[in-house]
Amino acid sequence: MFSQGPLLPLQGVTPQELTSLCSLEDARRIVAQVHRDEDPKTPSSGIRRTARDAVVAAGHVPRLEVVAEQRSQIDPFVKYALRTADDHVIETVRIPLEVPGRFVVCVSSQVGCALGCTFCATGRMGLTRNLETWEIVEQVRVVRRGIDSARGRIHGVVFQGMGEPMANLDRVLAAIRVMSDPSAQAIDARNITVCTSGLPAGIRRLAAEAPKVRLGLSIASARRDVRRSLMPIDRAHDLDDVLEAAAEHVAITGLAPMWAVTLLAGVNDTVDDANALADRVLAFREKTGTNPRLTVIPYNAIDEGPAGEADPFARTSDAREDAFREALRARGVFTHKRYSGGSDVGAACGQLAGARGR
Repeated sequence: MFSQGPLLPLQGVTPQELTSLCSLEDARRIVAQVHRDEDPKTPSSGIRRTARDAVVAAGHVPRLEVVAEQRSQIDPFVKYALRTADDHVIETVRIPLEVPGRFVVCVSSQVGCALGCTFCATGRMGLTRNLETWEIVEQVRVVRRGIDSARGRIHGVVFQGMGEPMANLDRVLAAIRVMSDPSAQAIDARNITVCTSGLPAGIRRLAAEAPKVRLGLSIASARRDVRRSLMPIDRAHDLDDVLEAAAEHVAITGLAPMWAVTLLAGVNDTVDDANALADRVLAFREKTGTNPRLTVIPYNAIDEGPAGEADPFARTSDAREDAFREALRARGVFTHKRYSGGSDVGAACGQLAGARGR
């Protein structure tokens, strides 16, 4: 089936997808060889020559060009700018965990994004195209090459880079299958999170097809008029619809979703905003028996947009953020403050925009 048309990118398939060319045992060994960055043409014990010849004839291992690797000077975050074969640049971030030597990779799923969230640099780009499965997986492989395997490893993946993952879900799910396959990247699916601005059909499909994978939601504001001004997708899928799908995700997977709120000075950081958010959290808790993991993210400044427009937002003051959190605590809602690192190299939440890599 793979002999017709373009060659198959071998880092974008599971062993099961190669079984029309060879046995499952041979396929597992070939996939493992590819993900160890070994040339699949190189003979290896245990792989039959006929199997290798069939796979090599049908497939290849393309690469994304690393055009920049920027290490933050303020924390251990690293941002990679990667050029695609059709000359687009996407960005990927290596995020350190508290356990030394363990990292999460923040991957992109699209070149740009069509949803236009106003507080996100990628949202200002518009959408160019979806990334292919292998291009998503290759981001993890690029980051993995920069880690000394004797001293560190990739612990997890978060789909929170450029693009809306739920708008490219076929390829995102395929990439997750590869990332979590023991013969490929061998990343525990429970350590993979898919974040969305709010596409209910995608949330439901994620629950059905990848029930071990965690869900992240960008809330922005629990007040309809404010959320709609920040996230145009709310006009098509309002927060009621999104949270209904999220509740179904909990029922199927048993996993608490992550809710993220980026505080914007004078926009969504008042006590009224906090109380509206508390209402949503308490209603979700009553409906599902599960507390969402609510994270508050400081706003990270965005460079000028493609038309030269200035950044319309500013970071909330510490005092105002404290008042926001206290209003939530008073309602029995507790928050986590996410450290969003690498801001000096444009690697922090909301800052990814591939033009910087050129």
